Amino acid sequence: MIMYPLKFKPILKTVVWGGEKIAPFKRIETNLHNIGESWELSGVKGHESVIAEGELAGKTITEAIKLYKGKLVGNKVYADTGDEFPLLIKFIDARKDLSIQVHPNDELAAKRHNSKGKTEMWYVMEAEEGAHLMSGLSEKITPDEYVKRVSDNTITDVLHDYKVKDGDVFFLPAGRIHSIGAGCFIAEIQQTSDITYRIYDFGRLGLDGKPRELHTGLAKDAIDYTVYKDYKTSYDDKKDADDVLVKCKYFTTSLYDLDKEAVKDLSGLDSFLSVICIKGKGTISDIEREADGKTSVHTLNIEEGETVLIPATSEKVSFLPEKDKGMKLLTSMIE
Repeated sequence: MIMYPLKFKPILKTVVWGGEKIAPFKRIETNLHNIGESWELSGVKGHESVIAEGELAGKTITEAIKLYKGKLVGNKVYADTGDEFPLLIKFIDARKDLSIQVHPNDELAAKRHNSKGKTEMWYVMEAEEGAHLMSGLSEKITPDEYVKRVSDNTITDVLHDYKVKDGDVFFLPAGRIHSIGAGCFIAEIQQTSDITYRIYDFGRLGLDGKPRELHTGLAKDAIDYTVYKDYKTSYDDKKDADDVLVKCKYFTTSLYDLDKEAVKDLSGLDSFLSVICIKGKGTISDIEREADGKTSVHTLNIEEGETVLIPATSEKVSFLPEKDKGMKLLTSMIE
């Protein structure tokens, strides 16, 4: 079978802090409320994304990787992560503050959970007036002081609290304390891991009416206690071009803010390319090289709230916004 761009069925998550933006943003009719997350592309065991269209419709991303291996995700990627898709892509709608949390790095996650660590990034798609988030320590503390501040409810006093606006970007390497605040509507790209240590939850109750568990001891050894001057990511804010936001060993993510067509050459890339439409709509045209040397072109529509996976066999991809309306995309790959 010739590979083709893949769309997926979203996995909706209801949570105590969730809002009501995700369903209309994705044009989904549902009776669910407090949808805090839509997992757009996931290889997390038990929560694998299901392909929505084409010959592979109904198969999970894991089943597709087992069938096509490096042709789908890239030979180097497949050698490193096997049948597990290496990224987890989400939309997050915070009607209330999320818990303050931290994620372990690869070494600690492997030791404790036989899992990958969790490095991630946020792109703020929409920020209500007064929206904020926390990222990183604002002053030096010791591990023992961290434990004390959790117990006496002063941990927020030593965290950077940012007022945010549309287009803000934050890179969150494993070990960095963080929390998404009320009023943030965010696209998140992260390693495939669902391991979170909850540090502080403002004393609230979960959906079951009980206090949510804290992981104070586990988090103590996972935190990076380094203090940095600023935790917000700056970028060039280019138009109609590949604008790199974050580049790390786990993913390279770029923004395409388009008023006209943009073409990305993938011929030298040994990786998939994920594409998230965060605003507007348009088309994606993907050029695949077949075994006999001929090429095939797949063109599909994409609109805000949708995520598409371009296979590693792609030679080139073009993004064309709807005329006179524009389109914003986030693309991610592994270099």
